[in-house]
Amino acid sequence: MVRLGAYQFLLVTKAEFDASELITQREVVSQRVTELLVDRAKYFGIILDDISLTHLGFGRDLEFTEAVERKQVSQQEAERARFVVEKAEQVKQAAIISSEGDSIAAEKLGKAFSEVGEGLVELRRLEAAEEIAALLARSKNIAYLPGSGQNLLLNIPP
Repeated sequence: MVRLGAYQFLLVTKAEFDASELITQREVVSQRVTELLVDRAKYFGIILDDISLTHLGFGRDLEFTEAVERKQVSQQEAERARFVVEKAEQVKQAAIISSEGDSIAAEKLGKAFSEVGEGLVELRRLEAAEEIAALLARSKNIAYLPGSGQNLLLNIPP
């Protein structure tokens, strides 16, 4: 009786959807069959915990099912391709904006050098040397030896 009732409710549910919807909206179809079966089973005092539709076909016409599935796959691939194109456009736009910013920065640096001279470069060089010296002073594995041409370790004349 349960099998016959399930088959009848499946037929009723199949009538509510067209063929492509039965394939593309399997979750909705399964939910609708479950609702109908649970309600009908309560009438007979039967409690249904879980109902699973494992195969939904169209008799001998498997080509239709495969065609709908191929259509879904091609739609997903087209969407993926659109995403890749949009991402490439965003990367391109980011590169253009970054290049424009670098260009403006280079122009401003050139203008500053022409107005102030090379003093800014020398100041940056001294600041970098100061940072390097501070880093080396904190390190336990590096020892500084003056480089005035003297070989302090072997006492060999230069």
